[in-house]
Amino acid sequence: MSIAAILLPDFSLILIGLILIRVTNWGAEFWAGLEKMVYFVLFPALLFYSTSRTPLDFSTTGKLIQGALLIVTAGIALGWLAKPLFPVGPMSFESAVQTAFRFNSYMALAIAFRLGGEAGTSMMALIIGFAVPLCNMAAVHALVHKSGGLAKELAKNPLLIATACGVLFNLTGLPMPEVAGVVLSRMGNASIALGLIMVGAGLKLSGLTEGRGMSAYLIAVKLLALPVIALLIGAWFALPPLQLQILVTFAALPTASSAYVLAARLGGNGPLVAFIISAGTLASIATLPVWLMLAR
Repeated sequence: MSIAAILLPDFSLILIGLILIRVTNWGAEFWAGLEKMVYFVLFPALLFYSTSRTPLDFSTTGKLIQGALLIVTAGIALGWLAKPLFPVGPMSFESAVQTAFRFNSYMALAIAFRLGGEAGTSMMALIIGFAVPLCNMAAVHALVHKSGGLAKELAKNPLLIATACGVLFNLTGLPMPEVAGVVLSRMGNASIALGLIMVGAGLKLSGLTEGRGMSAYLIAVKLLALPVIALLIGAWFALPPLQLQILVTFAALPTASSAYVLAARLGGNGPLVAFIISAGTLASIATLPVWLMLAR
């Protein structure tokens, strides 16, 4: 399958979202409600379903998971390196640093399926199951560590709860009831499509009043530095071809749109985060195909 065939459906859904929000008059409340439904209901259902049914065979996927966690750790370290380099206003750095290591899970699962079918989806779901808690802990810590609310925020994060519950259910060895499996599967499919549409609807390239250098740095870390690190880790671990492609795809993804939701909820600089997400997503149209070709 060509790189264009892999990426075009996902970027098409993002374009649909970009068009819809500009040609319709559904109002901000509609889009805000849809975003909440995806973030608090549909996407947690997808994470639970994926992690609850993915075989936890670490003998074959252990190095893949280690590689993904190393990539996230590198993103966290490189992100915090920007703090002394780019002086910005209060809460601006704390809001923006998460864009260096968080990833768009909707695109992750969609591209993984195009790369390797069910096998690719299972690998990416397993990565998400381990990477989401680390990413969310680092992102929430940056925003609330001074107020001491880290444990509270983590305890009520829907992505962490869904992932933990899915892994625990998986470990019990209990079969998924057929009806529940069908419902969760359909909710998961809806979350990917709606999530990508919401990415397009949320693209905003205006309102940046500070942090231009920091924004460029964080985007470069996410779209350029981390994929290079992924290629090096893949070679070091001698990953099989599909695992290498999944790992590089994971590293090369643009930042999660939920980074804006988190920054806005915790009193951060929402417009700055929205700009970085939007610019990074648009830039990934050019960078993702390159990294996928290098990973083949």
